[in-house]
This record gives sequence, C-alpha cells and structure tokens, in this order.
Amino acid sequence: MTAAGIARLLPETAQVQLVESEDIGIVGVGEATLPHIRGFVEKLGIDEAAFMKATHATYKLGIDFRDFGRIGESYIHPFGSFGEELNGVGFHHYWLELERQGLARPLGEYSLAVTAALANRFTPPSQDDSLSSTYGYAYQFDATLFGPFMREFGMSIGVERHEGKVTSVDRDGESGDVLALKLEDGRRIEGDLFIDCSGFRSLLLGQELDVEWEDWTHWLPCDRAAAMPCTHATDDIRPYTTATAMPAGWRWQIPLQHRMGNGYVFSSAHISEDEACEMIREAAEGEPLADPRILRFRPGRRSRSWSHNVIGVGLASGFLEPLESTSIYLAQMAITYLIELFPEDGRIDPRDRDEFNRLVDMEYDRVRDFLILHYNATTRDDSEFWNHVRTMTVPDSLADKLELWRRAGRIEKYSDGLFYDASWIAVYVGQGLLPQQHDVRPALGNPQQLAGAAEKLHEAVKREVAAMPGHREYLQAEAARLAAAA
Repeated sequence: MTAAGIARLLPETAQVQLVESEDIGIVGVGEATLPHIRGFVEKLGIDEAAFMKATHATYKLGIDFRDFGRIGESYIHPFGSFGEELNGVGFHHYWLELERQGLARPLGEYSLAVTAALANRFTPPSQDDSLSSTYGYAYQFDATLFGPFMREFGMSIGVERHEGKVTSVDRDGESGDVLALKLEDGRRIEGDLFIDCSGFRSLLLGQELDVEWEDWTHWLPCDRAAAMPCTHATDDIRPYTTATAMPAGWRWQIPLQHRMGNGYVFSSAHISEDEACEMIREAAEGEPLADPRILRFRPGRRSRSWSHNVIGVGLASGFLEPLESTSIYLAQMAITYLIELFPEDGRIDPRDRDEFNRLVDMEYDRVRDFLILHYNATTRDDSEFWNHVRTMTVPDSLADKLELWRRAGRIEKYSDGLFYDASWIAVYVGQGLLPQQHDVRPALGNPQQLAGAAEKLHEAVKREVAAMPGHREYLQAEAARLAAAA
C-alpha cells in the first residue's frame, strides 16, 4: 500500500524501492475494512470492480455486534447516519425523547445502512443530498490476495521490487539515520527515507532504532486470535461483518465471495489456545477449509511512528485488534499523513516529523478508546474476562466521553480522526447505555408530530431498501459488467 501510494501520488518526488521476501508470510486476518479504503483505491486510479474480483471482495455496510451489552441482544454499527439533524439538534436527541415517551422504534430502523444490511441488500449510495446518500460502504476481502494485488499495481507504475531478506542495517555514526539495508545475498539498498512495513517484527523502528512500545494490554486484554476459514453455510452473502462476544473475547465472521472468514480473538490470560481453537471449530457455521491458526499480538503502539529517517506503517507502528476493522485504516492513515508531510528534496524537517507523530498518536488513541468502550459498556458478568473489562479503569480521555454522554447525551466533537457521532451513538445505544438527560428542545414540540415524522423516515428507509438488489445479485451483476468490458 505504501509503495503504491507514494509512486502514484508523488511520482516526481520519490523513487520507490520495495524490499520483501516471499518466504515471509502474510498475516492475512485483516479481511474487513472501513469506508476510507474506497478513497485510497480511487485515488490510486484502481478500478473497483477489478480490485474486488482480484481479492474476492464483498461489500460491507457495517458491523453486527452480538451479545456485547447483554447476552441475546445485538446492534449494527453502520457506515451511515441515524436520521438527520434538525434545527441544530442531532437526530439521536429526538429519538431519546421518543424513547422516553415509549414512541420510538429501535434506533437502527431509522438507518438506511442498518436496514439494508439486515435485508442482505446493497447498491452504492447516491451522490446527491437524498436519503439514499446517507450511508457509505467498505470492502471485505481476502488479505492474502490484497497484498500481492497492491504489489503488482505498484510495480506497474514504477515501484522497483527487490526479493530478499534484510540481514543488517547501515547507519550514520553521527545522526543515527539509516543509510542502507543489507540483504541476505549481499546486496545493499540505499535510501533517504525508509518505511518500516515489517509487521510485528518492526525491524527498523523497533529493533534497530529501539523506539519504545506502549503496551495497552491492561485496557485491551485480547492478545491472541484463532483464525479458521470455512465454506459458506447458506446462499446469502451478508453485506456486513459479524462480531459475537465470547467468554474470553469475541469471534468474527467475514463473508467473502468464495468463503467465510472465522476467528476467535481472545485473552490468553482467560483461555488457552487449544480451548480457543476448539471453540471456533464448534462455532463455525460452514465446513472448515483449514485448521485454526494462532496469531499472537500485543495491543499498543510505538511512542513514535517516525524516528530519524524511519517511518513505521501498519503493525510496525502499532496494533489495536480487529474489533472495528481498523488495522488497514491505520496503515492507510499513516500513508496519507506521510504523503502530506513528505520531505522536500530528501531533507526531513523535524517539525513535519513531530506533526506526523502527533497525528498518528491521536488516531491510535481515539481508536483505542472506541474499542475499549465495546468492552467496558457491558452488563455481562458471566465470565472472569467480562467482569474484568466491565470494572476496569478506562483512560481519562474515554472517561470524559462517557461522562459527557451519560450526563447529557452529547458526543465529543472533533474534526480529525476516526469515528464520529453516529459510531459512538451506535455503541452507546446498542449496548444499553442511555443518558440521564438529552437536549431539551425535542421535548418542546408535539410528541405525536415528532413520532409521525420519525415514522415517515422509517417508511422511506424501507422503500429505499426494498428497491435495492440483493447483495449477491449486485456482486454477480458487477462481475458480469467487468467481464463484458474485458
């Protein structure tokens, strides 16, 4: 992703050399994404249908969370809004007033993305200001195919690839900057700027430059995943990812065109790897295509993602588990900031480096808080794991957000970073965390008129969804269109 992004977006500024080894495997778990990936694909000039065919991708309208707040309850975090703001008041305040009076439908029934997801329907949003423009979408794809796809695309636009493993690093004796990489076969790859995409190993940023790792296991105790692909159990292909809470974590289901991705993200302090593998075997709905594979990780991030002339992207910079499909976004985010702050004439301005680190840290911290919310905002007391996350002390930044919501139904406003109002509202309401008060203005109107307006919105949402094709049907139509164009 980084090589292709720099080559496409900074063609006159940088010459890109990609060093990688076929002997080093792909983690291959990050199969679900956020809508931002669409912008990345579009900026690079990649045809969406061709990209989806190459990666066996499906469309994604959100994430279905099951059993997180209470066992037996579920909600969808949609890539879209709930209703619309009226007279400067967010829709959720009107919904809270209707809920107080017993006149509200479940919040998701006022969301086009939620309703379409549950109906297994999909069509791209319109580009106007109508109701059909109030949602977005992402992709669910095979990560073992995505990496090679991006590599081939990068090479087609000028990236020079070197096959081989890095065995040592040459550094400047005075500045500490990296001068070159030495490969196993004796080749020496020089450069001005080095992007560390070596995964959890963090060969340059972590090992060579010894940038400190900030461990967040005390807030995000899940540190393992047992991943197992399966066949589809039904003909339907859901346009959403499913996350189901388990005794020591949660399990995912990610529908691709050719298979279903399954896995159990768990805390090794609360369950053994063998037990986790057995539980994902029992929970899987289709026929297993391979034995469960264990992945080990530590949630957290580097204290600096840009040190000297080395920038960590992806797992080399940090990792926050896949509960909200943020891993690929965090890599894409770092690439975007790097391109915006790219050194001129090979000279690094310390102010740009500091700003990059500030922005990356902000993104990680906000994602961290949002993930912790899913665990902490629960009433579950059926296992040691859930008792721990329900009663743990959360970061001050999250505690402030929770207080603001509980007291007044308000969402902290910010212009940069991930997850805005609708995302927080989806989790708060979905997990049963309703505020003590809300904006007073909705209570000043006629409650029956308010209920009538909400019902009109609900009926409009149903009509829009009824006119959409099924998700599988739309995928087949796009495949046929691509074949005809070829």
